Amino acid sequence: MILYPAIDLKDGQCVRLLRGDMNAATVFGEDPAAQATTFQNAGCEWLHLVDLNGAFAGRPVNGAAVEAILARVDVPAQLGGGIRDMETIEAWLDKGLARVILGTVAVEDPALVRRAARAHPGRIAVGLDARAGKVATRGWAEATDRDALDIAREFEDAGVAAIIYTDIDRDGAMGGPNVPATEALARAVSIPVIASGGVSSLDDLVTLRDTGVIAGAISGRALYDGALDLGSALAALRR
Repeated sequence: MILYPAIDLKDGQCVRLLRGDMNAATVFGEDPAAQATTFQNAGCEWLHLVDLNGAFAGRPVNGAAVEAILARVDVPAQLGGGIRDMETIEAWLDKGLARVILGTVAVEDPALVRRAARAHPGRIAVGLDARAGKVATRGWAEATDRDALDIAREFEDAGVAAIIYTDIDRDGAMGGPNVPATEALARAVSIPVIASGGVSSLDDLVTLRDTGVIAGAISGRALYDGALDLGSALAALRR
């Protein structure tokens, strides 16, 4: 199972939100590229980047910070937030991202996800962010009546590289991930599923790994707060 350290970008800074609330942001660093280098030096295999402003604006906002990260590190990075058309998808891939994450358009324009996955095999992921199993879009500001599981199944034959499943109510809350919902999703589809939201301890990572079906986990606040040591966690997962 791959551990993805998260760098969430707001106004060019590294932050963490509590349950997706932009007014409940804690700033953890002024230099996202330096933070990315720290994660790389600790041995991470991937980075998970989020343009928080972009998710609300519907277009890239923290592009300069993302480009600085890509210029500084060698490990592959995936990015979500404000990516809602083919032009933006291709622009980011051309700039060196290994993978883009499509969330809002997975609900509002699933045909775009399919076109992108066909055009860029292995480089398109779907982000499903849910409260009580119902997907929210546009920076988690708009609720829908769509079940995450139903949407995931719609992309079974689309060729997407991964599904990133975030339990919004657990995100940034340091209370542990929603293992039952994430495991159920991973067992229901053949697409690799990455867990996000509440991953805050080595025990959380081991529990997710030991399901045998979850391909990855994203952690942010726990790494910044020191509750989870990245190097130790990576070593434990390799064992």
